[in-house]
Amino acid sequence: MKRVNRWLARICMAAVLLGAAGLEELPAKAEEEAPSPLKIEAPGNNVQTYQCGEPQDFVLNITNTGTEKVTNIVVSPILKDRGADWPFITEYQKYEAGLPELGAAGTEGSTGSVKFNFMQRDDAGAQRYQLTFKITANVESVDDNKIIATEESFYVNTSAKQEEPAQSEPLTGGFDTGDAAYVGGGSGSSGNGSVPRVIVTGFTTNPAEVKAGSDFVLTVHLKNTSRKTKVSNMLFELQAPTEGNDEQTTAPAFLPTSGSNSIYKEGIPANGTADISISLNAKADLVQKPYEIALSMKYEDSDAAQIEAGASLSIPVKQNVRFEFSDFEITPESVEVGSEANVSCNLYNLGRIKLYNVKAIFEGSGIKKEEVFLGNLEPGSSTAIDAMLEGTKASEGEGKVKMTLSYEDEAGSVSTAEESFNLMVMEAVESSEMMMESGMMEEPKGGLPIVPIAIAAAVIVIAAVIIIKKKRKARRLAEEEEGLLDELDGPSEDEQQ
Repeated sequence: MKRVNRWLARICMAAVLLGAAGLEELPAKAEEEAPSPLKIEAPGNNVQTYQCGEPQDFVLNITNTGTEKVTNIVVSPILKDRGADWPFITEYQKYEAGLPELGAAGTEGSTGSVKFNFMQRDDAGAQRYQLTFKITANVESVDDNKIIATEESFYVNTSAKQEEPAQSEPLTGGFDTGDAAYVGGGSGSSGNGSVPRVIVTGFTTNPAEVKAGSDFVLTVHLKNTSRKTKVSNMLFELQAPTEGNDEQTTAPAFLPTSGSNSIYKEGIPANGTADISISLNAKADLVQKPYEIALSMKYEDSDAAQIEAGASLSIPVKQNVRFEFSDFEITPESVEVGSEANVSCNLYNLGRIKLYNVKAIFEGSGIKKEEVFLGNLEPGSSTAIDAMLEGTKASEGEGKVKMTLSYEDEAGSVSTAEESFNLMVMEAVESSEMMMESGMMEEPKGGLPIVPIAIAAAVIVIAAVIIIKKKRKARRLAEEEEGLLDELDGPSEDEQQ
């Protein structure tokens, strides 16, 4: 009996413990997740653009749209597993920002904001990233305490790392005059030891800017520095540096268009000046920089003694900027006022020079101005141009949008190029109006086709009228004919007498 009582006691104790455990779970069930009344949005619905090395706040506005107070609001970004998916430098294990409470909708204190300070990674590149935030809070009510949890995603644009322009040689021309000497070390037949020197005082090119792959005329200005001796029988030769990476492309940087790099001149009087000219072609694949040409001179003094001298000229060569855009991809092709469209294309640098501080600016009468910084673009490379354009007012005409690409060369000179595309912006249409319009346009399902029936009825009525008119006309003609026959068949006046 005692053993039975002990077992009953144990069973009762277990029941009590289970009941207590069940009671402890009741509040947890009351704190079940509920739909979130919180509206999370970026200020002005704008997409922020980050620059490398520049800290910037990321702000989120929070509004309570519900009828009950919300407390313990916590917002935290979901850090990506892969660093390539998170564009910012991660300085902390966890990021959180919050608000103690927000009042019910329509009351004072129903809105607030949180902010995070992020710094873009150097290798994030010029791209668009999606940031996802987790939001948790409590909704206080008389009946229970509901826990709300939701996630919201937002876009940010990042920029390519801005590199310092390479320290290249200045693209300016120059010249240097060497010494003159008698051939064989002699002093001429006059024996006075004075060597008549011919020097380069400058040069010009036509056109003034030498482009790779083009022809130009080089004119060298000379002066005989001797005040007593005339020089004559002058022979000049130009030697350009050899450029190229292999046997097929190796060739002098400048080649004479006539096939000869020698120039002959009769002479220059004492203390006189003269010019020599030659037509040259600049090699098409030259790198943009100055190239030095060696100028050798052979001439004779008044006693026919031979003299040799030399000089060098530095000629800057420029490459043409060449780039292309791919076709624009626009999604969606038309937007309402207040909505956004994604516009993207690729930029290809087809030239042989580097483009610095490249940026794209989008402008149009119906959109908000948007600027995308792309950084520097190496020769033979490409980059993506990706922008979110917000409609501000309804378009006029075709909705033309202009994209202006600006860039700098190694000297810091700014150049621009323009491309255009069409993006229609329409007035926002209320949902009720759209339903009314769609209801007016659609025929009731399962009903009779009213329009075809009306047309058929009209055709039948017209046909009936025509038939009735024809029958009446035929009957009238028949009656007239019958009356004529009766008159012909009746007795004449003579027969009646």
